[in-house]
Amino acid sequence: MKKLRIGFVCYPTFGGSGVVATELGKALAEKGHELHFITYSAPARMGSLKQNLFYHEVHMTDYPLFDFQPYELVLASKMVEVAKAHQLDLLHVHYAIPHASAAIIARNILSDEGIDLPVVTTLHGTDITLLGKDPAFKPVIAYAINKSNAVTAVSHSLKRDTESLFGVKKPIHVVHNFICPSHFERPVDEQFRAAVAPNDEKIVTHISNFRPVKRVDDVLKIFARILKRIPAKLLLVGDGPERSRIEKFAEELGIRSHVISIGKIKNPVEPLLVSDLFLLPSETESFGLAALEAMAAEVPVIASNAGGLPEVIEHGKSGYLAPVGDVEAMANFALEILGSSDSHQKFKKAARERAWDFHLSGIVPQYEAIYDGLISQNDTTPK
Repeated sequence: MKKLRIGFVCYPTFGGSGVVATELGKALAEKGHELHFITYSAPARMGSLKQNLFYHEVHMTDYPLFDFQPYELVLASKMVEVAKAHQLDLLHVHYAIPHASAAIIARNILSDEGIDLPVVTTLHGTDITLLGKDPAFKPVIAYAINKSNAVTAVSHSLKRDTESLFGVKKPIHVVHNFICPSHFERPVDEQFRAAVAPNDEKIVTHISNFRPVKRVDDVLKIFARILKRIPAKLLLVGDGPERSRIEKFAEELGIRSHVISIGKIKNPVEPLLVSDLFLLPSETESFGLAALEAMAAEVPVIASNAGGLPEVIEHGKSGYLAPVGDVEAMANFALEILGSSDSHQKFKKAARERAWDFHLSGIVPQYEAIYDGLISQNDTTPK
């Protein structure tokens, strides 16, 4: 396909959607496309700017007229500005609101000036599973999705949720999240591992934003059961509203001395590479990027069978799935994996092999095909 000039709009944070969007943009740039990130700060994973990789900051001005600054409108204006200045071929926005809704406004403004700018919207989860259930947001989300030129979702589960919640009239393409193999091609930090597990205990890890939906209570309950049978340490990575309460809960369970809480870090690959098992007993996961990254680091995963997780984890092969809240089953599965070196090695190998099914090289062409379809359609549309 021809090389495109693409506007990318995402959250510039370490969250799953921001990471996926940034890595996708970088990969597209490496294939020769011209990428323009449009957001309020440089994406955390963007790295250095290159010949065909650009960043445009959305500046907010503190007007006393507004109690809450209208980021969506300022973002839409910035999209218009960048689209005209750099002759963008399309916009790819991640999250329905405020990004897709702002993109629709920008597209309409440009249309009035005789400029056609298709909008691709990628749904990542929270915009559907959380905001979509709020009556205050539902009409806007439905409008933004239905008015997008193309819509993708990161799992079949999320596609089904979107269709049932919003009555979407257009096809939704499922394009799964992915891994960048180069991120995992690094040596294990043996000093870090020794600091976490000085007596060579098994390291059980959980990474999240510590919100109720992640069910970190269950992580501790599962770990407490593992600890009764196997010397182990629990490595908690991340931060959020539940972190303080979870640390107190560890004291109540009598396992606080076996729990290491290191907070939010820039690169979750480092703790994954020293881990033996990953726990993700979430209430729901639209995809489960944390699980996929764990598997890419050769770490088997015990997770709930909710949302998109069954699309990632092969039950009984790369890990195990159990009903939400069934900590007994999850603990038994964990003990089965960790119980012998042969079993652990078998699951480690299978986890890595499964992760490679989501290799970046297989995902980027799927997005390119969607872009190409829109551009081809635009080229044949009578002006």
